[in-house]
Amino acid sequence: MDGNVTIKTIAQKTNFSLTTVSRVLNGTSEKYRISRVTQQIVLDEAKKLGYIPNMAAKTLRSNKSHTVGLIVPSLSNPFFSIVASTVSKMLHAQGYVVLMSDSDNNEKEEKKMLQALQAQNLVGLIAIPLGERRNYELLNQGIIPTVFVDRFFPGFNFYSVSTDHYKSSFQLVQYLINRGHQKIACIQGDEKVISNTYRVQGYRDALRASDLKYYYLGGVSFTEEEGYLETKLLLQKKDRATAILALSDTILLGVLKALKEAKIAVPEEISVVSFDNSSYLDYLEVPVTSIAQPITQIAQLAVKLLLEQINDKSKSKREESEQVILLDSSLISRASVLDLRNR
Repeated sequence: MDGNVTIKTIAQKTNFSLTTVSRVLNGTSEKYRISRVTQQIVLDEAKKLGYIPNMAAKTLRSNKSHTVGLIVPSLSNPFFSIVASTVSKMLHAQGYVVLMSDSDNNEKEEKKMLQALQAQNLVGLIAIPLGERRNYELLNQGIIPTVFVDRFFPGFNFYSVSTDHYKSSFQLVQYLINRGHQKIACIQGDEKVISNTYRVQGYRDALRASDLKYYYLGGVSFTEEEGYLETKLLLQKKDRATAILALSDTILLGVLKALKEAKIAVPEEISVVSFDNSSYLDYLEVPVTSIAQPITQIAQLAVKLLLEQINDKSKSKREESEQVILLDSSLISRASVLDLRNR
């Protein structure tokens, strides 16, 4: 469409009032009880016309920034990139500018990025934090509405949305045990990250529940390199595991590389399972059994919780038991696990 698209243009096209269109595009529809049908018509027309909100004018009128910060550990991880994409699209549709930062799994970089983002007059922040809680202490004072995704720090006044990591890990190990595996090794990520802590606990408790004595835990980061090096070490053990649990798909890639170099066949000689269920798992030489997290739903819920806080500051404080919201995962069974029960 030629010329600048304004709220007036959208009002004329949809036959809604300027006030109604403005409230939908400003993200205040719920406050003024504008129907979802009306909201969708306005948003669809705005997208069709290529409407771009004038954020400077918006800020001057409301005396409030419309900028949200988003910080992720690494966009090379498919889980984090899907979260980032979903969050950005949802917030853009509501008229917000998203400033995204990739901390490259480095706590010092994360701290610098948080400081830089706080200087941008943010109205809110969505973060997938690394393991250093001190980086978020200032935000915990309630200065900026914040929602954590996938991870959290106990005692913080933030909402957090994630998979039930403990339950998922327990289920995955039990899946292996039910197929006759008694020697299951676990390659973990960063010990300081609480999602890793819960996954490891699920691994341990599943072994204990079946009275299994074999236990192997290695790894210090959610990286392909760590999966590779830890698998190399694991293969030197005399008492070799019959299955490997990789606590992320990035770790999994390193595991598979080490096994291929050692000419160890999956699943004939060793079974492999993982977390995250990245889309490429179906296209590997041997498709890998994995825990599928509801990533899109996690990101969508995080955005809704953030917008609630932005529009109603009284909702930013809740009892700790109400703050951590856990969603169920699904176990996707593929060809990477050998059934040992008939051997």
